[in-house]
Amino acid sequence: MKRPLLIATCVLLGLTSGCGSGDANPDPGVRTEDAEAVDLDNLRIRVSGRVEVLPEAARLLESRGQPVPSLAGVPVTIEEPLRLAVNDVNATFGTGALAEDGDFSVAEVPVREVHQSLAVGLAAPGLVRTATVVYDTAFTGGRPRTDLIDTRAWALPESFHDALGAAVGEVRLRGHTGDKAGTLRDAGFVLGRVVDADGNPVAGVRVTPDRSELADRVYYPTPDFSGVGQDGTGADGLFLYVHSAGDAETFRLSVDGAEGYTPRNAGAAPGWGLLLTVYPGQHPPP
Repeated sequence: MKRPLLIATCVLLGLTSGCGSGDANPDPGVRTEDAEAVDLDNLRIRVSGRVEVLPEAARLLESRGQPVPSLAGVPVTIEEPLRLAVNDVNATFGTGALAEDGDFSVAEVPVREVHQSLAVGLAAPGLVRTATVVYDTAFTGGRPRTDLIDTRAWALPESFHDALGAAVGEVRLRGHTGDKAGTLRDAGFVLGRVVDADGNPVAGVRVTPDRSELADRVYYPTPDFSGVGQDGTGADGLFLYVHSAGDAETFRLSVDGAEGYTPRNAGAAPGWGLLLTVYPGQHPPP
């Protein structure tokens, strides 16, 4: 997708943070007068970290006597969820493969191509196509300026996706999609977790889109994934947004009932799921 078209897409999707030139320079909290200027148009960074099977998925599979899938050798992509949502053929900025322990490292990621967020994408037999956000312009108003290290991404087994869809129920899924989809993947979804500054799940909070017409699409799975509610997060801090199976939508998610959480960029489109960890402050928990 050429840059003018992408900018037009940003306008159409109602994006204001991270789309465009990325010239915002928020106060980094340190003295920078002796620092060298960063050429964001030519800067390339390394994105590294680890991918693991979502803990709740591993727990559910083990409770059913089913094996937790190995991630060794699974292809990994570094991509822009916004561009993925609008089927941009240039949404992927780099590729690699997971090591035996789930570690990955992808170099030469072009910063100039980041407009809203950066994610680690997974697609492999037995796994649902997902993108886990590892950098969000909501915090800085601009593109990343350094390597992203020790990032964490999640893999979502097909069987867990099916259990989560069953918890929502086909009636709800078809109601949210105008009878166009009976599964979460076909509808498109966001699966997230609210955590505290130490990375522990936060129970009893609500996640609210900045578009009121989307509020009824947010659900909170029960601990055993036998159902969902809409009152607030459970002990695992999980929340689920169900998309319409239609055109891509973008919005921001806020946490009600807790302080210090920056509203986060999110979006959804049919065929895949966005995975998101929502934490207080500007830096991911250790």
